[in-house]
Parts: sequence; structure tokens; C-alpha cells
Amino acid sequence: MSITGINGILEKAFAGRWIAGERIEDALEISEKMNLRKTGSIINYLGEGITDKKRIGEASEKYTELISAINKKKLKASIAVKPTQIGLSKDWKTAYANYSKIVSYARKKNVFVWMDMEESIYTERSIALYLSMVRNGNTGICIQSYLRRSMRDVKSLLEEGSTIRLVKGAYKENSTSAFPTRAEATTNFVSIMGLLFKHSERFMAATHDKTIIEKAIKMSKKSEAEISFGMLNGIMNGYAYELARTQDVYLYLPFGEEWVAYGYRRLKELRNSLLIARSLFSKQ
Repeated sequence: MSITGINGILEKAFAGRWIAGERIEDALEISEKMNLRKTGSIINYLGEGITDKKRIGEASEKYTELISAINKKKLKASIAVKPTQIGLSKDWKTAYANYSKIVSYARKKNVFVWMDMEESIYTERSIALYLSMVRNGNTGICIQSYLRRSMRDVKSLLEEGSTIRLVKGAYKENSTSAFPTRAEATTNFVSIMGLLFKHSERFMAATHDKTIIEKAIKMSKKSEAEISFGMLNGIMNGYAYELARTQDVYLYLPFGEEWVAYGYRRLKELRNSLLIARSLFSKQ
């Protein structure tokens, strides 16, 4: 389904707010505009849970094309890759071959690669995949504070010199794997952030929670760790641009035809329904 075929409010939400468009060129154009406002981008080619060999290969090639374009245009931009997009839901060998190819090429082009985190059933293998390439640098991994295991994971990852992008999490999980309330996930986010300030060289706090952001800025004044802030494109861009005047800020910028799953996952986050609703009508 084409983004241009959506009408009304959904067209405004997906095409104009959250999703850059279907083409690499759409993402690059918006990223350039963000850079003019001192804001970087984390560009993601939409798609996950892919098992078809041809589609996995196409996704991997799309990232090398994207990396080349970011380098050529000298953008303040990184990429974010979902493990199941490049083969992890098929088999380890496929995922490793594609991830190592992407990371190796990105290092040559000086483009940072984030590994996104998906459902908890993939967490263990995703971390192992990330660690297989972490020692040569230029990579980071997303950790979700609503998972009960995340504090333990962060401690282990820091021992390997990892760079963390800390988020609260957006996937549906059971209470055995995840904290059942947003308040508990927030408390864990702040606790992990405190650990990162003490034991990491740099990390990203990806949140729209202004209270946490303000707390992080205060904590950064007493820490040698470099902190950057991440937000989703289209939710609080105005605030992000304002924050970028004094802080290092990146907007998560997805593009591609597989926008439906991403969009509905965001819409299902009922705890953020007011924030999302406001984003549809606010100036960006």
C-alpha cells in the first residue's frame, strides 16, 4: 500500500509526521532539513520478521545504499537495523553475514550503526549478534527499560565497551519478561541511566519524557560520559529542535513501504495516546 494512497488524518500522521516516505531519497531530504536545525537523524529502513531470503538480501542492500548516501552527503546521521530484518528470524548464519557486511561497510564510510531491539524472544540472540562486531567500534545497541533483564544486560554490555541507546520499549510483552506498568519502566530507565553516567563513555537517552531529559542534563554536569538524546520523528520535533540548541539530539526517522506495522505499534501505545494525538496536529 502506498503512503500517497492514505487519506485524511492517517496520511498526515504517517506520511507527514512519523514516516519519512517510501524512498531513501525521502529520508535523506528530511535528514538534511533536520541537520539545518542542528539535529541528527537515526534512519531506519522499515521491516522486521523477514524470513524470505530475497527480501532479507534486499533489506541489507538497502542499508549499504543508505550508508553510501549518508557519507556522500556528509549528513549528521546514523542507521538503525532490526535483527529480524536482516535474517535473525531465519537463522544465525544469515543474520551474521548481513550484519557484519553492513557494519564493515559503515566503518569504511564512517557511519554509525545502531542495532534496534525487538521482542524479548530475540533479545539474547540480538545481543550476541551485536557483540560479534562491537570490538572494532562504530556500533551501538538499543536496550528497553521495560524488560526486567535490561539492567543485567547493560552491565554485561558495558564490560564489552558497548554504546547504549536506552528506550522504554514499544512491544507487547508479558509480565514475566517486562514490568507491567509504565511507572516501573520509567523507574528502571532512570536507574539504568544512572549506571550509564557512571560506567559508560557515551550513551543515548531516547525518551520524550521532559522530566527525565531535564534530570539527565543535570546529571551530565557531574559525569564525564557523553550523552545524546533521541526522540521519534513527528512526536515532539519542536521540542527536539529547541533542545538541540544546547544538547546533542537525534530524531528516529523511518522510511520504506513497510510502514503499517510501525505505525500501528505506535498507535497501540495507549499510555502515550495523548502525546501521539497532539503530535498529529502540532507544528513541527
